[in-house]
Amino acid sequence: MLDDDSDIHPLFAGAPSTTEFKKLRKRIVRHTREAIEQYGMVERGAKWLVCLSGGKDSYTLLAVLHELQWRGLLPVELLACNLDQGQPGFPATVLPEFLERMGVPHRIEYQDTYSVVMDKIPQGRTFCALCSRLRRGNLYRIAREEGCSAVVLGHHRDDILETFFMNLFHGGRLATMPPKLVNEEGDLFLYRPLAHVAEADCEKFATAMNYPIIPCDLCGSQDGLQRQQVKQILDQWEKNAPGRRQVMFRALMNARPSHLLDPKLFDFMGLSLSKGEIDPDSPEIPQLR
Repeated sequence: MLDDDSDIHPLFAGAPSTTEFKKLRKRIVRHTREAIEQYGMVERGAKWLVCLSGGKDSYTLLAVLHELQWRGLLPVELLACNLDQGQPGFPATVLPEFLERMGVPHRIEYQDTYSVVMDKIPQGRTFCALCSRLRRGNLYRIAREEGCSAVVLGHHRDDILETFFMNLFHGGRLATMPPKLVNEEGDLFLYRPLAHVAEADCEKFATAMNYPIIPCDLCGSQDGLQRQQVKQILDQWEKNAPGRRQVMFRALMNARPSHLLDPKLFDFMGLSLSKGEIDPDSPEIPQLR
């Protein structure tokens, strides 16, 4: 079905005809469908606000969602949205021209959150937390104005894994970015359909499609970010043992509360001995001497 070039969305026009690219494209589509189905993201007739930053991940998200919609596999309305945050030198015409050329319904919103972040954050501190909150608040507002039921972000497998380790190393908790959640107001879903897609695949896909990538010069220009440190650690682990990232990601989908230490998740106080009933997954209890 994906090999039929006679019927293709404009976002895939000019795609390489190599076997390698076709496998990459199929893999990204398959992993995205898996996440959408596994986490129950589809409500027939819903409208999604697809957030487009101009980076490789959001271009991949936009393309694969329109591919699924084009094939009749995603029965929702898609509205692409770019939030121009007023960063100096931001090429404001790139995304509107690209979306017009691709025939993608879209909304471009200008909000100068850059000045707010630069005013509030002391020199030398990271901008990410405040920048993210301001961006998220504006996207929720836009979603409501456009009648959308969900805000859709381009976070991929590696973003989720890195966030887990940031929480582990710096936050003292086991948590990450879930593929699906409800906002604090309870009126919007937040989806991450690329949850199972590797960052390397997004990079290869966007590069092969020659999409007009726009770098983030606000946070990307800062050195020593915690996320960059975690990424370097994961890169080294992956180099030493290829496939390690995917194994760790699978672990996030295979949690066993009874084998952790949080009494809010498992009733340790209520545990009792029952003769002849032993949990085969429990470690053997050594005899006292």
